[in-house]
Amino acid sequence: MSDSTSSSVSNRNSSTNNSNHFGKYVKLNVGNHLFLTSFDTLTKEDTMFKAMFSGRMEVVQDSEGWVLIDRDGKHFNIILNYLRDSTLNLPDCTQTLNELLQEAKFYCIQSLIELIEQHIRIRLRKNAGDIDACCKVIMLTSAKELPNIVATVRKPIVKLAINRHNNKYSYTASSDEMLMKNIELFDKLSIRLQNRILFVKDVTGSEEICCWSFYGNGQKMAEVCCTSIVYATERKQNKVEFFEARIYEETLNILLYENRNAPVDEIIRATTPRFVSNSLNDDDLDEERWTNTSSASATSRPPRKR
Repeated sequence: MSDSTSSSVSNRNSSTNNSNHFGKYVKLNVGNHLFLTSFDTLTKEDTMFKAMFSGRMEVVQDSEGWVLIDRDGKHFNIILNYLRDSTLNLPDCTQTLNELLQEAKFYCIQSLIELIEQHIRIRLRKNAGDIDACCKVIMLTSAKELPNIVATVRKPIVKLAINRHNNKYSYTASSDEMLMKNIELFDKLSIRLQNRILFVKDVTGSEEICCWSFYGNGQKMAEVCCTSIVYATERKQNKVEFFEARIYEETLNILLYENRNAPVDEIIRATTPRFVSNSLNDDDLDEERWTNTSSASATSRPPRKR
């Protein structure tokens, strides 16, 4: 008998002997976490367990027959379920994924290593995409910058002027809260519409405390001023308000100017009520003529004699 043949027979005999020694089921103590599984589950793939229970590695057992593995057993249930039926429920936590990857490498489960590494790569690409899609807001440092931005940028522009340091008068009790609500709405809109609108924050220290400006087609189209002066006893106070509905409305209106190539008068014509009659169909026009004729004949009819 050749050496290779005798070696193969020796390995089979060693595997058979280990199978007979451990029986159908194997008791595992992984870092004081106890698991019971079948011999076939552990020897299904070419892993560290197959080497252990084929006689190629030393197996340490305690007096009760538990196979001792000096490893943290926190994630071993995921390892064992994968060996049983290839099911894999990977966690979302990056740290847990890395810990599980180290366990898979320790037990030499190559197929599981590849799956975890692939999942980590997908998560990294997704996170990188989220970073690239972060919101970018222009911060004005000089009043001279705005005209240049309005003239050159093709997107509609929403500008919020914030100047809390304008302490010419004292502020009303609710002004700080209202100012914060305006800032929060600006941040919310900039995240939601940053691909369609350029958002600009003006902190150059102008006279305005809180004022929204809306630009389209190279010119200012609307403004929502959120500050006013109220008169208290023997003093004046700055009052900041939060016109949420008006701000939303003007933001949606400014989206009409996304296409800089469209003439401004066409946009105004399409959104102005006095031009709506131009879009009436023939039936609407016939009905309108009949109404006008009836009202005219009624007006020209002579009064009846009594």
